[in-house]
Amino acid sequence: MDRLAPVASVEDIFPEYRDTPIGRLLEYHNLKAPFDTYAHAQLLIGMCMDHRKQLRLPDNFAYIIRTGGGNLRHNEFKVSYAVAVGGVVAIALLAHTNCGMVNLMSKKESFVDGLVKNAGWERHWAEEHFMHLAPLFEIGNEIDFALSEAKRLRLRYPKVIVAPMLYQVEDRLLYLLKES
Repeated sequence: MDRLAPVASVEDIFPEYRDTPIGRLLEYHNLKAPFDTYAHAQLLIGMCMDHRKQLRLPDNFAYIIRTGGGNLRHNEFKVSYAVAVGGVVAIALLAHTNCGMVNLMSKKESFVDGLVKNAGWERHWAEEHFMHLAPLFEIGNEIDFALSEAKRLRLRYPKVIVAPMLYQVEDRLLYLLKES
């Protein structure tokens, strides 16, 4: 975890993110800064659908796309909408510890069993569904995924600030990711 940069003060925010919506996100969530008032979103947050994550944000500050692993690859139109129509100038990519999309193939049996038991699927269809879609949603290592997704989005949206971060479920804080 030597790639994590904790944010316990404003000085800990990387200089390129200070005085930007990324810096304000860190100030609101980690540093408990008082909320400003916003008429429209400043930021797009891409984060996992995991139920263990809750951000401390003011109303109207951010668009939030929640998807397995925080994977925005299949949400490109929504990202483009937030940038083009919503006018956001920054994207925060929030990976998190203990993500279910890591090592997804190891969860095949529980996934299939759950669809059979909880949704009434036939086992064959549940297995096919998993095998067809799991490779699209597997993210590998959380930190590596956030860093690679940040690079991809920077190429796609060169005028938008893109910041990869990690939400540590254990302490509920955001950490900046050091890029090499």
